[in-house]
Amino acid sequence: MNAYVVTPDGVGPFPAVIVFQEAFGVNEHMREVAERIATLGYVAIAPELFHRTAPPGFEAGYADFSVVMPHFQVINADTLSNDSHACYDWLQTQENVIKDKIGCIGFCLGGRAAFVANSALPLAASVSYYGGGTHQVADLAATLHGPQLFFWGGKDTHIMPEHVTTVVEAVNKAGKDYINVVISFAHHAFFCDARPSYHPEAAREAWGMTVAFLKNKLG
Repeated sequence: MNAYVVTPDGVGPFPAVIVFQEAFGVNEHMREVAERIATLGYVAIAPELFHRTAPPGFEAGYADFSVVMPHFQVINADTLSNDSHACYDWLQTQENVIKDKIGCIGFCLGGRAAFVANSALPLAASVSYYGGGTHQVADLAATLHGPQLFFWGGKDTHIMPEHVTTVVEAVNKAGKDYINVVISFAHHAFFCDARPSYHPEAAREAWGMTVAFLKNKLG
């Protein structure tokens, strides 16, 4: 499995963040997110989640989801867990990584991956942006490790309010620490500045909370 890795400037060791892609691959936008994470002082690793079915470096345009579907359809909780473990295990071998200060962040498909990873790994924090399909794995809430931060778009036509409710109720029932943020004026993928649904205000506000959350949990 290929991954895009960015290391902060300066002398480590550093905390680390696994960056989970949208459904369109580890494209320019996801690489920029990893770079932004690194500027905050974290080693960032963005794995290519479609490595089982797509060639290394696979990217798809935002306009044609049919190109993504053959790869998207084979993704499930087991594949996400296995890939999360691979990243975590690699980070454990890096001398410049603080081994107990590892978190994750994901967007869209990656938002679900971040939730799964927080269940599968002893993470210190997890951030999930509009994680489609998270409600289908809500039972994993019982085994979440680190605090979970959720972002949803109130105008999202892909993730219904009842899906969000399913996830939040499962985390509540499990007694896990979480923050749930619904941005009423934002659509799905509001954080991605390469997509028509990008909302600059929502993106800035969510990112500000994300930075504070990671700093509080990872240092």
